[in-house]
Amino acid sequence: MAYAMPNKDSASAGLSGAAGGRKKSNGSGSWLKGLITLIIVLAIIGGGIYFIARYAGISGGLLSRPALKADWQAVFLTNGQVYFGKIVKMDKDFLTIKNIYYLQVVEQPLQTSQTGQPADQQIQPQTEQRLTLIKLGNEIHGPTDQMVINRDQVVLLEDLKNDSRVVQSINEYLTSAKTEKK
Repeated sequence: MAYAMPNKDSASAGLSGAAGGRKKSNGSGSWLKGLITLIIVLAIIGGGIYFIARYAGISGGLLSRPALKADWQAVFLTNGQVYFGKIVKMDKDFLTIKNIYYLQVVEQPLQTSQTGQPADQQIQPQTEQRLTLIKLGNEIHGPTDQMVINRDQVVLLEDLKNDSRVVQSINEYLTSAKTEKK
């Protein structure tokens, strides 16, 4: 089966007429198409940079800094130690914490009544373990109240609520320290 081929003159005339008509009708909307295309391209590039930085471990700027909103934070380290304080600086390698407190297990004797039993039958004094909040700086080596911690050693950062037991204990300590200074 054979089909008739249009000649070159009629085909080019039809195309130029159609293209010329399109240019006139779409002239006002072409800048809008260009703007939408630009926005889509920028969104794709920004998303690509974000996901590459996030999953390739590249850190820096806003991508590596968590949003810390509370007054006090808990810093959990790889060695199991937890420090409570105020994070004052953080970059891709280190974090700086001040006003530092930590928990320590303290053995305290239990109150028992003496029943007048002979010495060989008396029960050994029992103790209980209690967690006590300790202010950094009172240790024998006399550290300052600031730590610069390698970010590789940080497992977790948490904001602390103002009504948490730790923050309440810190506030009690700060209040008693102010009254002792006066």
